[in-house]
Amino acid sequence: MPAGGRPTVRSRRLGSALKRYRLAAKFDQPQAAKVIESSPTKISRIESGHVTARVVDVRLLLDAYGITDSEARLRLENLSRKANHRGWWLEYAEHLRADYLDHISLEDDATHIREWQPALIPGLLQVPAYAEAVITSGPGFIDPDKVPKLVQVRGDRQARIDEAEGAANYTAIIWEPVIMHPVVKGDVYREQLAHIIEVSKRQNVTLQVLPISAGIKATMPSAFSCFSFDTQPTVEAVTLDNLRGSSILEGAEDLAAYQLAFDQLRSAALAPDASVKLIRDVLRRSKEESK
Repeated sequence: MPAGGRPTVRSRRLGSALKRYRLAAKFDQPQAAKVIESSPTKISRIESGHVTARVVDVRLLLDAYGITDSEARLRLENLSRKANHRGWWLEYAEHLRADYLDHISLEDDATHIREWQPALIPGLLQVPAYAEAVITSGPGFIDPDKVPKLVQVRGDRQARIDEAEGAANYTAIIWEPVIMHPVVKGDVYREQLAHIIEVSKRQNVTLQVLPISAGIKATMPSAFSCFSFDTQPTVEAVTLDNLRGSSILEGAEDLAAYQLAFDQLRSAALAPDASVKLIRDVLRRSKEESK
């Protein structure tokens, strides 16, 4: 059973993929159950993510469904192996919401991460002082003793976009007012802008600013992140920020809609070089005004 007695993101992704392949092959659940010498109930629980299919069962099912693509097969086999893997973030599980744990799990597996943020600097780009300010200013009460742990988790997540082998390709689009109007103290604001400029130099990071002049393009209702898990950047999961946390979208129509939305935002945003120049100019003016 997935860790914690609840479907993990990985077990759900594995089950969803196996279900898509089963339906495409025109197998019903009793037929699939015969392939692995099990019951239709177990197939149902595998496909819902409540049970993780063993690697040998994944191979048998993919054989039966006619899936010969070696990359697709390897990806699902790896999901089976890692579905119940204890990720580093589970060390902090008592301090984190379940939806946040799911978000980090997606982030950790992703090959491509794309993020739209209309209100704050994205978490993957936040310096510790900015992260602390954001965490402590939220609408809900947070035990002060937990704040250092939450800041540490945010920092640990950023290893995913370090310029190292196996790092994710990261694209962030930030609305211009987030850059222009500080929501934190001046020294923290300047440290944050300087950090963004440095991170933007990484080969795997693309930073763009969506200008106010883009108008309606900036009216996306909330921040969202798109995740891909293959060499191609096809969106395979989306998380949406909301007042109570975040939610995950995995339906085909939802994924297509958010991929299109991100592409539209990217087209309307300033080019990466122009975006960094804008941030650099804002940082320079802020330094001059602070003297």
